[in-house]
Amino acid sequence: MFAHHNISIYHKYTNKMKAVADYLRQTLVQVLPALQEITEEEAGVKPQPHKWSKKEILGHLIDSASNNQHKFVRAMAQPHVEFVSYAQDSWVAQQAYNNRNWQEIVAFWYAYNLHIAHIIETVNPDYLQHTISIEGSDSFTLAFIMEDYAEHLKHHLKVILPDAGLSSQFENVYNV
Repeated sequence: MFAHHNISIYHKYTNKMKAVADYLRQTLVQVLPALQEITEEEAGVKPQPHKWSKKEILGHLIDSASNNQHKFVRAMAQPHVEFVSYAQDSWVAQQAYNNRNWQEIVAFWYAYNLHIAHIIETVNPDYLQHTISIEGSDSFTLAFIMEDYAEHLKHHLKVILPDAGLSSQFENVYNV
């Protein structure tokens, strides 16, 4: 009976993470055509001097994918990971996203996020309770970080595509 209980929990978490990965993939497919329709000129416009352009917002989401990939993989390898935060504005500026071709940014962002969805879908459920803290923040489970990833992505996509009908439950709880 105990072994059956473990199998039941395994399937519960496997199905849950598949749903999270599918939600991320659905978002990608939903917004890709609209992102591809944005012109090079429109993508590079900064709404205000210290605000990011659409290129820079999508670049930030690439940086987020990179940082989260590291969080995911490291948290799969050990029960607790202390992770460093990253200086988002500096990362965006140093990589000069505004000087990149918009369609190349979109293609890389899309491909990288398909890989992130794959990681989420195939995570071993035994690792989902492993924890991550960022620069001394509270600890968050790997499951939470993975679920929160898609909400963060949608939070920023709403700025790029305000008429796309996107909603997001993202709330910055990391205090970093």
